[in-house]
Amino acid sequence: MPASRLAAIQKGTIVRSFAVLERVAPAVGARWAEALWFSVPRARARPERQTPPGQPFQVPVDGHTVAGEAWGAGPSVYLVHGWGGWGWQLEGFVGPLVERGHRVVAFDAPSHGASGPGLAGPGRSTLLEFADALAAVVAANGPAHALVAHSLGATSAAFAMRNGLQVERAAFLAPMADPLPYTRTFAGRLGFGERVRTRLADRIERRVGMPLSAFDVPAMAYEIATPPLLLVHDRQDAETGWSDSAAIARSWPHARLVTTSGLGHRRILRAPAVVDEVVEFVAEPAGQSRNGSQPAAHRSRDAARSG
Repeated sequence: MPASRLAAIQKGTIVRSFAVLERVAPAVGARWAEALWFSVPRARARPERQTPPGQPFQVPVDGHTVAGEAWGAGPSVYLVHGWGGWGWQLEGFVGPLVERGHRVVAFDAPSHGASGPGLAGPGRSTLLEFADALAAVVAANGPAHALVAHSLGATSAAFAMRNGLQVERAAFLAPMADPLPYTRTFAGRLGFGERVRTRLADRIERRVGMPLSAFDVPAMAYEIATPPLLLVHDRQDAETGWSDSAAIARSWPHARLVTTSGLGHRRILRAPAVVDEVVEFVAEPAGQSRNGSQPAAHRSRDAARSG
């Protein structure tokens, strides 16, 4: 049986099972949903690496090992992948940033790539573990001139900044602004309703020890010293909505939103126009930013480009 057909059958079985649990045993459904929420998806087929390996390193985090690589010399730029990703998923930024005089540091989050498992074991992780890993990697490799972060990695980077990580500038690619709405998306995909979903949200909050609102990036912007921020998001992104970046741009001082079209959630990481935009932003001299200090209503712009 083709793998795609088997996956469709399995998904159909899961959806039907959750529909039953929604009606008769929502607490059981919530426990199952929680296990799936924190499960790292299987790695997608990875394109062949184009960038030579960097200098490998390992950093201990909560008794486990986080693995990474570093290239070049100069002010450090940290690359942060998203949920189910890996460090060299952002390799397109390495060469151009090294050429502009930066040291580039990439790593795999817990239970991702070459890193060890998260606290809950292999194949499980949390946004908190992403943030802790980033903070540990920066502590081991030197101050962060800039972060380039994708998807959930951007959310974790903002949370790390909220917890005191110092960053001179940041680029968020297809970020998730707030995890709470994604519990509804998750419910829709798996076929359960509000009885399971509300219990799932409670279980997530108990697991991480704080409310989901603690990870609301637009709200964080009012609580932290915000560095200049570049946001890049695709209108056709099927995993994180363009509206997430728009919400962050409205609340984050000195933010600029660049909108692409037709790149989706992952190809945005390899598009030459996006790479150029991010590299130019990262390489701007300290204290300089093209967005200036305009009011929030004028901080976003729609550049609709593809690469």
